[in-house]
Amino acid sequence: MDTQKAEWLWQCTIPDNTELQEHTLKTSRCIIVGERCTIDYGLKGEDILVGEFCRINGNIKSDGDFRLDNWSEITGDIYVNGDAFLGEGVKVSGKLVVEGDLDLGDNVQIAQGFEAHGWISIRNPMPVITYILLYLITLLGLEKEEDISNFFKNLVEEDEDEKSVPLVISPNSVLDMERFSSPGKMTIGKDCRLHGNIRAKSITVHEKCTIFGSLSAEQDVVIMESNIVHGAVNSSSGNVEIMNDSHVLGDVKCKSLVIDERSHIDGMIVAPGGVKIQR
Repeated sequence: MDTQKAEWLWQCTIPDNTELQEHTLKTSRCIIVGERCTIDYGLKGEDILVGEFCRINGNIKSDGDFRLDNWSEITGDIYVNGDAFLGEGVKVSGKLVVEGDLDLGDNVQIAQGFEAHGWISIRNPMPVITYILLYLITLLGLEKEEDISNFFKNLVEEDEDEKSVPLVISPNSVLDMERFSSPGKMTIGKDCRLHGNIRAKSITVHEKCTIFGSLSAEQDVVIMESNIVHGAVNSSSGNVEIMNDSHVLGDVKCKSLVIDERSHIDGMIVAPGGVKIQR
């Protein structure tokens, strides 16, 4: 994959009202999973698109279409309310139930069989990354691929479009019971509930989220209003900003800290560059 052309895909984006429940990452939006990800949860969303060489240890429930790219593996069951497209070499340990049409690539293995209520075709479907580009251009009402990158860059500074922002898990990410690790930037929308220690290049948490774990970034961490973090907040080379009425139950370590006077930190503060309290 050309990382220059697909720069937007390397930013992890969690839309409003996303919940990481005991066994399932749940959203009402489209879910896009980049290549070579390992996820120890099931996925529940509208359309679900999974890239090459991924492993998902859980069930998939798609209210729309489902696309699984070449050489990926699902260890649970798959339920699709629309059409399903499985690429070459895909392995499914459970069963596959599709309400619409089913397209299968070569050497697909479905251990417990499949059921499709529409047409069944044996061929190699369009690569998921190509489909994602066409899908997002249509979904977001954009005209060209460069507009997709600009859209995701602006998420940190602007309110998102409630209906269009998908959940994007960037390539090479790892989600398990202890961590949510992404090599790129991470933006978390409003009213989210997430479990696990979050690791990313930089992290922005929008309003009214609850994080059951720590936040660690190489660069800046921004925690907006009315958030609760049940863990530490660390930035190895950047700054941390905590806006009003937020609560960090652990330590805060960073280059410098800006905190609103109405926010609380239960642990120690280590900030060699200083602490600024906003009133």
